[in-house]
Amino acid sequence: MATMPVGGITPRDSVETPADVVVRNAKVYTGDPARPAASAVAVTDGVITAVGHDADILEHVGPRTQVVDARGRRVVPGLNDSHLHVIRGGLNYVLELRWDGVPSLRTGLSMLREQAARTPKDQWVRVVGGFTREQFAEKRLPTVRELNAAAPDTPVFVLNLYQSAILNRAAVRAAGFTRDTPNPPGGQIVRGRDGEPTGMLLAAPSALILYSTLAKAPVLPPDERAASTRHYLRELNRFGLTSAIDAAGGFQNFPDNYGTVMRLAERGELTVRIAYHLFPQVAGQEIDDLKRWTGMIGQGDGDAFLRLNGAGENLTWAAADFENFSQPRPELAAGYEAEFEKAVRLLLENGWGFRLHATYDETIRRDLAVFEKLAADGLFPGESRWLFDHAETMSPESIERVAALGGSVSVQNRMSFQGEDFVSRYGTHAAEAAPPVRGLLDRGVTVAAGTDATRVSSYNPWVALHWLVTRTTLGGTRLSSAANTVDRETALDMYTMAGARLTGEQDVKGMLREGRYGDLSVLSADYFTVDAGDIPHIESLLTLVDGRVVYAAGEYEGLDEPLPALSPGWSPVAHYGGYHATPAPSRGGAAQARLIGEAAADSDLQRRWREARDGTPVPVIGADAFETHTH
Repeated sequence: MATMPVGGITPRDSVETPADVVVRNAKVYTGDPARPAASAVAVTDGVITAVGHDADILEHVGPRTQVVDARGRRVVPGLNDSHLHVIRGGLNYVLELRWDGVPSLRTGLSMLREQAARTPKDQWVRVVGGFTREQFAEKRLPTVRELNAAAPDTPVFVLNLYQSAILNRAAVRAAGFTRDTPNPPGGQIVRGRDGEPTGMLLAAPSALILYSTLAKAPVLPPDERAASTRHYLRELNRFGLTSAIDAAGGFQNFPDNYGTVMRLAERGELTVRIAYHLFPQVAGQEIDDLKRWTGMIGQGDGDAFLRLNGAGENLTWAAADFENFSQPRPELAAGYEAEFEKAVRLLLENGWGFRLHATYDETIRRDLAVFEKLAADGLFPGESRWLFDHAETMSPESIERVAALGGSVSVQNRMSFQGEDFVSRYGTHAAEAAPPVRGLLDRGVTVAAGTDATRVSSYNPWVALHWLVTRTTLGGTRLSSAANTVDRETALDMYTMAGARLTGEQDVKGMLREGRYGDLSVLSADYFTVDAGDIPHIESLLTLVDGRVVYAAGEYEGLDEPLPALSPGWSPVAHYGGYHATPAPSRGGAAQARLIGEAAADSDLQRRWREARDGTPVPVIGADAFETHTH
């Protein structure tokens, strides 16, 4: 069929109901089995009104229709992160120095040094997750000495996954740590020979020590949190994200910390659709909190941009395990099931769904035993949606039990950040099915994908999609054979339709079909055809949410809505942005090689210095320790 000329089209005055926006001359992946491919999409009043060939869309173009020429680029449905701490991330975004995507520690430390020079002395420089030592050419974390040299007077806090934190001398003072400060339960303040804190904090295995220390840093005043959140949502739109399921989390109180997104929703200023969960914050008070919340608000209350999706990812603190693969698996308390059963029963009897943080099969089996007990009362399988999060070591037996009870699973690419630690502790065989994505899909369980950003993984969904289709870490370690990978179309479905199923919105989003939300992305590279190593480098050039252009770059720059000015003026985001983009391997090999060479030289000098200081050789992991791939 003939298509519209690339040079443009002539709008028709006679169009009865013109579209607000038309994207044409595209390679549209719809996600719709009935029409998997198209070249144009029309959106009217926030809803898709036509999908087809360019010529088919002509009748929807009126004088005021915004026509976007995709110039043959790939268009996909808006992405949906099924486990993102978007509310908490937005409140702090402009205060954080992001090392997401930074290729070398040398570059990261240079950024930190510059940021410390412009940060007021009563503020902190904070690097809060989104990176791993394995992404750095040096394959190591910064030292306390390096942080002290980069920032002698300004407090610096660097969070490494949920494993550890590194503080400079000024941050140790600001956090109030002394030789007399006791270790919190499950955490360790590392001390020198003189008994004074060194600046290293270890989750052993609980991350509470990391959370509580970060909570001592200054926060934004209320009037600046909305702007911070809007800038963070724009950053998510940069990668084609149009929806997210907020997994709540520690130190995220309801309703206090939800007020910012609620006000943005009331003003029509959200650019990511958020389905949120509620997480009891105080151990021993969980049932009271859940009773209060189920009396205040109902499952699904809200609108298309902000709605309640249930409780979790903790229901009771005693039932939650930890994902610190550098530490042994935690043994959960005996008898937690009694209080946990009360929480689950309360939620289901009130029509609420829930999600559960469960890293290990040992936790999952205990939880499933509670559900099977409640099944005798007809509560499982039921109408309420429920799921396990993470599930790295879920067994085939547990997969069968989840399927029988009507559950789902949300997986994240934590292994692309922590895979080497997992292999070191549990071995390569265990890593091959961590988590067992293929086994879950083969059993018919809904498996949605996400990141667990911002304090663990990066929020970049293309890093997660790369992991799903390659099972390769950021450090280049291949964690499994093809048996537990998925093809690119399946991975994209896990980031679109599967997430919509977790919120009961599978009839209104997740694919490009007439009657669905007008949420889509024009990509910088074709996800389906680029080299696998290039997938993490994909971004959106134009993102639509509800038919609004919420992000625009390249030749589309200027089409998106203006944002408030970044505040404070010293914000790291104002100087470095968020995710650190680097050339895709297929296009930037020489530049990457130079960076790696510089960092390797620096790493070798560091190794020789340590050997000279300690008098003993520093072990070097052999090439045969892991199967590695060059990016």
